[in-house]
Amino acid sequence: MTGKYQSIINKMPAAAALLIILLLWLVLSETGVVPAYMLPSPVDVLKAFAGDFTIILRHSAYTLTEAAAGLMMGVLLAFVMATLMDRFIVLDRACYPLMVITQTIPTIAIAPILVLWMGFGMAPKIALVVITTFFPIAVGLLDGYRSVDRDSINLMRSMGAGRVRIFTHLKFPAALPHFFSGLKISASYAVVGALVSEWLGGFNGLGVYMTRVKKAYAFDKMFAVILFIIIISLLLMLLVQCIRKASMPWEKALKEKHE
Repeated sequence: MTGKYQSIINKMPAAAALLIILLLWLVLSETGVVPAYMLPSPVDVLKAFAGDFTIILRHSAYTLTEAAAGLMMGVLLAFVMATLMDRFIVLDRACYPLMVITQTIPTIAIAPILVLWMGFGMAPKIALVVITTFFPIAVGLLDGYRSVDRDSINLMRSMGAGRVRIFTHLKFPAALPHFFSGLKISASYAVVGALVSEWLGGFNGLGVYMTRVKKAYAFDKMFAVILFIIIISLLLMLLVQCIRKASMPWEKALKEKHE
C-alpha cells in the first residue's frame, strides 16, 4: 500500500498542473478573452468529440493501421541494422552518420516526395512512419549492446561461449531497457508520422479528416481530433510499458530489492 500511495502522491503535481491549464482554457474561452474561432471552449470540444466519435473512429482505423505497420517495420529494420552495426565496426562508421542525417530532415519535407513516388495510398504513409520510428529504436539498441561490461564478455568467451550465445545471453538482455525506451518514443512518433503524411494527400485517415475540418473552420472538431490523438498516444505508451514489464520480470524484482 505504501508504494501505491507514494505513486499517487508523485502523480498529483502533474494532475494539478493539467487541471490548472484546463481551468485557464475554460475561463479564456468562456469569457471571450480569446475568440471562439481561435480557441474553442473545452465544452465545445467535448461535444464535437462525442458527436463525431464514430467518424473519428472510422478515420483512426486507417491511421492506426499505417502507424502499426510502419512501427513494426521500423522495429525490424532497427534491430537488424543495430545488430549488424554492433557486429561490424566498419558498417557502424559508415551508417551511423547517415542515420543521423535522416533525422535532421523535417518529415514535412520528406512526405511530399514519398507521395510523389508512391502515390496517395498507404505506402508513403507507412514509409514515413518507418523513417520516423527507426532511429530511436536503432540508437537505443546500439547503446544497449555497448553498455555490456567487457569483462563479462571475456568471461563468457573463456567459458567457451560463441558470438551467438554471448548475444542471446548477455548483449540482448542488456539492450532491452534501451530498446523499450526507444520504442516508447517511436510509438508516439508513429501516429504523428502517419498524420503528417495524410495531411499532404490521401482519402482516409485522421490527417485527412483534420484537413477537411480545418478548411471548414470547425476548430472544435480539430481540437477533438487532437484530444483523440493524445489518448491514443498515451495508450500506446502504456501498452509498451506493459510489454516491457512482461518481457523483463527481473526489473521489478531488482526494484523491490533496492527498496
